[in-house]
Amino acid sequence: MAQTHDHEIVSIYPFSDAEVDTIMNKSVECVLMWATKDGWPVGVTHAFVWHEGKIWITFSEHRHRAAAIKRDPRVSVNVSSHGYPPALAADPSLPRGAITFKGTAEFKSDDATKKFFYTALSRKLNPSNKQGEEFFFNLLDSPLRTILVVTPVKKIMYNGATAGKHMTGTISEAELGERMESDLERMNRARAAKGLPPR
Repeated sequence: MAQTHDHEIVSIYPFSDAEVDTIMNKSVECVLMWATKDGWPVGVTHAFVWHEGKIWITFSEHRHRAAAIKRDPRVSVNVSSHGYPPALAADPSLPRGAITFKGTAEFKSDDATKKFFYTALSRKLNPSNKQGEEFFFNLLDSPLRTILVVTPVKKIMYNGATAGKHMTGTISEAELGERMESDLERMNRARAAKGLPPR
């Protein structure tokens, strides 16, 4: 079959809302990214919970990231299908690819939030191990721990299954997403600067 994929254009491969929920509920790790005081971008891998359209993460309040995020609550979070646990990694029905969320963060440390989140995270990481769930809950329940809640404002998505079908010409143009500004205006400005025709 004819190959219709253009490797320079990737914003046309979004996930559906249902696929976003699946990746976020099945993947067990994310990368939280923030900016330091001197402008360096930094990222750390965390376990997380996806709840009510928000990303919930925890770490100790004395970490440098806590001070940095309090100073500037704009963060990004990347979640990939490579974060599926081993028991799910080979399941062909699960979405493949990655999502980066730009969002705003807030800290929570009240007892009700801690109980909800520690329970949810412990169950996610120990879905069939009650003893492991209880052990992890007790591990999380420490005096210096804080909870970060990220409210997404933008998603940058790459749907690997859609891209694969596009590469082999087994998907219609109607099934693709709209090209974002980066893959339309910015890309064609860059192509024009190199003397290349627009796409």
